[in-house]
Amino acid sequence: MKVNANLFLLLFFFFLAADAAYIIWHMIDSATIPAGTDIGGFISAVTGTGKVEWVGSVGIGLGAILSFFLQFYLRLAIKAQGGELPEDRSDATIDDGDAEQGHFSPWSWWPLVLTFGLGLMFLGLAVGVWIAIIGAPIVLIGVVGWQFEYVRGNFAR
Repeated sequence: MKVNANLFLLLFFFFLAADAAYIIWHMIDSATIPAGTDIGGFISAVTGTGKVEWVGSVGIGLGAILSFFLQFYLRLAIKAQGGELPEDRSDATIDDGDAEQGHFSPWSWWPLVLTFGLGLMFLGLAVGVWIAIIGAPIVLIGVVGWQFEYVRGNFAR
């Protein structure tokens, strides 16, 4: 996780530099330069008439802010964790990082029912609300069936 935090810090500085370059480049590009001016006239024309393009400048700046927030969060998580993760240690093996991920039913048909119902609901948002009304009970049946799969039937515990 330390490597991830360092990468996001590197991205922060990259986006800051890219934002500054974007602003300067656009100000130079948008400057109106009279024909036949020398380099001194070019510099005064660039500093006098260049305009900032706000959409790209703000977008790249927000990318810098996002990467700063992510690296800040990761550093807080590393500090609160109190120990090192296996991926931060050079002597760790692959088996050190493979914890139990949960229990999954490979034979379950309920995810297919849920996917069909959600597909109908999203289709209803695009085509007509009446299709979403048909899909809503199918989604409810799929969620309840998947949740209570191990309560009834052959796989009850």
